[in-house]
Amino acid sequence: MTANLRPRHTIEYPDQTVHRAEQSMRCAPFKLNLFSTMVQQSVSLTAISGHSGVANQYTQTPLSELIAEAELLWLIQVGLLRREVDGQGLTDSFRVTPLGRQLVQKWQAQGDSIRMTPTLVDRLQHAWNRWFRLPV
Repeated sequence: MTANLRPRHTIEYPDQTVHRAEQSMRCAPFKLNLFSTMVQQSVSLTAISGHSGVANQYTQTPLSELIAEAELLWLIQVGLLRREVDGQGLTDSFRVTPLGRQLVQKWQAQGDSIRMTPTLVDRLQHAWNRWFRLPV
């Protein structure tokens, strides 16, 4: 019996969308390991916030649940993440979107965690975008 395997198609995103997503990913208080894990499985807010986030190598420093959720919600607006849904409705878990998956795979292929370090220009543009809520 032969399995019917469908080829994976890559979604083409506008350059501006990809740039803003990369910048948001770099400026977020999360490590690449969190996004890599989210490619494979959903990750709960409790695993990301507090000392669990540091222990799981998702964050550099402990984040309160409020801060972690605000950052994750911003990444949803930018198009990098989505919130998991179960039979009861929304959960407290998150996964990457196809755009997020593309960026994680790109950075993993480069073996370049330095790409996760934002520049001063990244930080200023990111703050501007968040202030004026211009995710896309």
